[in-house]
Amino acid sequence: MNIYALSSGRGPCGIAIIRISGKDAFQVCKNLTQLKKLKSNEVNYCKFYDPKSNNIIDPEALLLWFPAPNSYTGDDLAEFHVHGSNAVISSLLRILSVQDNCRLAEPGEFTKIAFQNDKMDLLKAESIADLIHSETELQRQQAAKLVQGNASNYYNDLREKLIKALSYIEAKIDFAEGDLPEKVLKEVHKSIKDIHKDIQQILENNKVGEKIRDGFKVSIIGEVNAGKSSLLNLLSKREVAIVSEEEGTTRDVIETFLNIDGYPVILADTAGIREAKNEVEKKGISLALGKSKESDLNIIMIDNSSKVVNHKIKDLINEDSIVLLNKSDIKDNQNHKFDADTILVSVRENKNIDIFIKKLKKKLSNKFTLNNSILITRERHRAKLNECLKEIDNFLNKDQNKDIELAAEDLRMATRHLGSIVGKVDVEEILGSIFKDFCIGK
Repeated sequence: MNIYALSSGRGPCGIAIIRISGKDAFQVCKNLTQLKKLKSNEVNYCKFYDPKSNNIIDPEALLLWFPAPNSYTGDDLAEFHVHGSNAVISSLLRILSVQDNCRLAEPGEFTKIAFQNDKMDLLKAESIADLIHSETELQRQQAAKLVQGNASNYYNDLREKLIKALSYIEAKIDFAEGDLPEKVLKEVHKSIKDIHKDIQQILENNKVGEKIRDGFKVSIIGEVNAGKSSLLNLLSKREVAIVSEEEGTTRDVIETFLNIDGYPVILADTAGIREAKNEVEKKGISLALGKSKESDLNIIMIDNSSKVVNHKIKDLINEDSIVLLNKSDIKDNQNHKFDADTILVSVRENKNIDIFIKKLKKKLSNKFTLNNSILITRERHRAKLNECLKEIDNFLNKDQNKDIELAAEDLRMATRHLGSIVGKVDVEEILGSIFKDFCIGK
């Protein structure tokens, strides 16, 4: 079966790209272009026709032909570069739909086929999805790095070391009466300890990779009418939250995704903290305090004209906070002092907001320093590494002379968990959840 899809964005646009892959792709290309020969890995200048009516769909177009196995999918693959009007795109997709053995591709199916044809491993496939969905420079850099295969090579290397160690253990089982030098078993034990240490270091990266991929959690906390919602709207450059002079306007947590100077940030506006006047407000305050605890960093908004600061607000100020003394445009300033990074701002007049953004970026950068070039970008990877570590612990805690068969099984399971990250085991059950996040034409 041949699959096809629009791989570029929907029109109208200058150029649209339609992909087709499969064993009959060559014949389909001939039917639509009337070309007798296709130059491989080169540009073919052509016209696209409707094979039934012989009407020209696009009089000036390009066709790129990549025969198997030297293509993205590993099967025959062609790309149609056509004028990106909705009419041209719709016509070509309609024509492809009635070609023999052709169907519209499912999300991520091109990449899924590439994985199944050993054109890439599972980690690289996931990284391509991350690259497609990257919205900030930091996300792009991380995804691009992973696409190049450094992490895959690292995990494969660890897996090969586990397999080698397992082979010696199994040799000990199979040839119990033979002479396997004690030195060899000691080296195996040392190798397993080294692998254990390597995995621990990867797991201790403070979830930097996941946070870059999903966004750093930042919450705006403060008293009522301190300017929290106004700050959210200012940073978002749109009306995300309702702003009113009436106290307690914000009752729930409002979140928005922002690109703050290249850093992906999930910014949350929360209810004002004070003595609750009713159950609804009490619930809102409880949500705000809960949000502050799960955040990577808190922005503490304080009305600088207020003489007294709520003690609950003071208790939230720590090294992971930035204190903004808002309403600096008002003459009656108190200039409160706190043992934390403090900036005098005016959200209404956009005063010192640039200084605040620089400080926010610096604090995120300092807190989430990249100590390891191998980053975990998905919870699936972290879970598999933890399971691998658990099995290695089981191995190290066993008496290999008495429980050698069980020890060998521990290493087999550890190898399987590590291999599932890059797709070296049967991972059919997880493929659907991974590739559904792709666009149709990828």
